[in-house]
Parts: sequence; structure tokens; C-alpha cells
Amino acid sequence: MAEDLSAVARFLYEAGTLKHTRRTGWWMAGVRDPESVAEHAWRTSLIASIIAKLEGADPAKAALMAVWHDSQETRTGDVNHLGKKYGPAADPQAVTKDQTAGMPELLASAVRDLVAEYEAKESPEAVCARDADKLECLLQGIEYKEQGYGNAQRWIDNSRGRLVTESARRLADELVGQNGLDWLRAALGEARG
Repeated sequence: MAEDLSAVARFLYEAGTLKHTRRTGWWMAGVRDPESVAEHAWRTSLIASIIAKLEGADPAKAALMAVWHDSQETRTGDVNHLGKKYGPAADPQAVTKDQTAGMPELLASAVRDLVAEYEAKESPEAVCARDADKLECLLQGIEYKEQGYGNAQRWIDNSRGRLVTESARRLADELVGQNGLDWLRAALGEARG
């Protein structure tokens, strides 16, 4: 008999709410329609795999941690930095335990272990995934600043100052030195103008 996957199916619907959950800190920078948590997690996962590979860590594991790093926000919402000042933050591991309740234990324990490792901030993959979270915020800040949201500079500076790995710091330098269309110019073989 196959294992009951009804709790997994429910979670997949729950995870879909992150496609509509906005990253609220950007509202303070004046961004009217900020990225969703799901959009942030997707690019964070790409960045985590890159940083991990450059740092000699497991890129797949770092990317997987990044996929799950904000999954608890289906239940807590995205509480921005200022909001955390006024109340205790929800324990990501406790939320994950509730989210995985009823799932096959093999799956539930794997997810709980990933979130616990990310939160412990000790393994090379966790460090890379956490740097990816900050680097994605920096990159998003640059993009918002290019769209005219000058207040995004605070997020760029704060994110840059919190990077730990050498690879993330070097990538931050490259990102700050480029703009959002440099990739297109390079793809078309044009000089920056």
C-alpha cells in the first residue's frame, strides 16, 4: 500500500500562496508591487548553488535549503525587519514541524532537517544559502533602484554588509558595478553605453 500523500498535497497548495505573498520590507522603500516570497526564493536558490560551488560546498544542498528558507511564511507572512522589533518571531523549525505533520516521515524529517541546518547557520551549505538570501536582496534592491526607487539603497548597503563568504562579497562587487541590462548587451555583443 502506498503512503498517504494527502498532507503533501495540502502543503503543495499551501506553498502556492507564496506566489502571492509580497516581501513587505520593500513597501518601506516605496515599491508599490514588490516581488513575492516565491520569486525571492527561486532566485535565492540559483544564487545559493553558485556561491556553494564557488566555495567548495554542495551546490544542490545549498539550493535546496534556499528553496525552503522562507517556506514558513505561508503561515507567518513576511514580517519585515521593523515588524520583528515589536513581537517575537515565529520559530521556523516549529512552523516547519506543523507544516510537515502528517507527511510520510521520510519526507517530513528531510524537510525538518534542512530547515534546522539552515537555521543553525553552521554548515558550509547553510552559510552559502544564507549569503544567497542576502545577495538576492541586494540584487533586487539594485533592480528597484534602477526603476526609480532610490530608497532601495538602504537594502543594498545592509545586505552587502552582512555577507560572509568571499564568493558572495565578490559577486556583490560585480553586481554593484553592473546594471540590469548589462547581461543583454553582453548577449547581443554590444559595448556598454
